[in-house]
Amino acid sequence: GPLSERPLLEVRLGELHTWISTCHFSAQGLLGAAQKAWNSYYAKYINVRRGGPAGISMLLAGYCLLSYSWNYQHFSKISCLGSH
Repeated sequence: GPLSERPLLEVRLGELHTWISTCHFSAQGLLGAAQKAWNSYYAKYINVRRGGPAGISMLLAGYCLLSYSWNYQHFSKISCLGSH
């Protein structure tokens, strides 16, 4: 199919620049890409017949990493105060 309709994993390295130039970087385009990514993740890991804990655990691990990165400065200030 056309290059703009291929998923990222099917794009060759030489075609990557052209593929990126076909992407829509507007607010609506980015929102659509995030929704498509969520639907794909949900269909693959959450909404399955014999699902295991992999999908939920990946979601929780991502939340933990994101939460830690948001609070990293707060944690480092506390550890500096406690070491004196």
